[in-house]
Amino acid sequence: MSILVNRNTRVICQGFTGKQGTFHSEAALAYGTKLVGGVTPGRGGQQHLGLPVFDTVRDAVRATGATASMIYVPAAGAADSILEAVDAGIELAVCITEGVPVNDMVRVKAVLAASATRLVGPNCPGVITPEECKIGIMPGFIHKKGSVGIVSRSGTLTYEAVFQTTHIGLGQSTCVGIGGDPVRGMNFIDVLELFERDPRTEGIILVGEIGGSDEEAAARYIRKFVAKPVVAYVAGVTAPAGKRMGHAGAIVAGGKGTAADKYAAFEAAGVRTVKSPAELGTAMNELLHRRRARPGPSAAAPAPAARRPSAAAKAPVRAARLAKRAAAGPKSRAAPARRVPARKAARVPRGPAQGRRR
Repeated sequence: MSILVNRNTRVICQGFTGKQGTFHSEAALAYGTKLVGGVTPGRGGQQHLGLPVFDTVRDAVRATGATASMIYVPAAGAADSILEAVDAGIELAVCITEGVPVNDMVRVKAVLAASATRLVGPNCPGVITPEECKIGIMPGFIHKKGSVGIVSRSGTLTYEAVFQTTHIGLGQSTCVGIGGDPVRGMNFIDVLELFERDPRTEGIILVGEIGGSDEEAAARYIRKFVAKPVVAYVAGVTAPAGKRMGHAGAIVAGGKGTAADKYAAFEAAGVRTVKSPAELGTAMNELLHRRRARPGPSAAAPAPAARRPSAAAKAPVRAARLAKRAAAGPKSRAAPARRVPARKAARVPRGPAQGRRR
């Protein structure tokens, strides 16, 4: 089992015939993703990479049964592409596009709130279930099927966490790069909930960044609802206030969103924190070994009381006992001696001088 995608997920690509769409669609096909077609308005009915091209997402879904879409559309049209996927009933949309206007994403978020579609991104590396399905720009060769779920705001640090868990032998159950824009689809809590319910995920690595309050909200959620071990790292410890660090959402403003605040929230929630991304794999390995080494129920525990045999089970034993008595014949029994109570036997007879007291 995995979260969001697996080997049976039928995927389409919006922006299929463009440069980025073509390059990453080829990579997805090589990885084994079940890519079933793509969408480029005005080119419906054509073939690209040996797959059909459709004018609209609705046409693609109707013809292929696709349930997921990866979006490689320029920033100006990315929001409309997401809304088209929502309108067509796509279950998971992964938007890789960087630089989507915040006002456009506010409009998208309002529509998503009333729909069943999950959105990952925009400005994200994507989603991958190792050896099954890859949607996005993640390099597939560093992934290995395993037991660690990874969720991250940073694309580069996602790859670092993946490489370390692969190198140490743990592997990954699913990796989700949620992106670093201030307004986006799925957040840490959405992914943590799925990882907590996933039986294949034994531990979780969370990579956050300065800016916003998503990490603090994730820490509160972990404290209340997550029983699996979690390792967290927050990028941007040395970033000066007011300076954006890579992503539009990675900025400390108004004295809030600092790395120190986020680390304090995680530590208060019992999360194992590391101060260097190089420690993510070893910290998770230590927590999982400790968890797996916990003793199970004691072997010396008393066994439950045996049930009393039923009447049907007793019948053969009783019949055998009666047959044995009949074969032995009648027994002559001497009359038992009369039993004298100890109190009477110890009574001393009274003499003539021991008359009754008058």
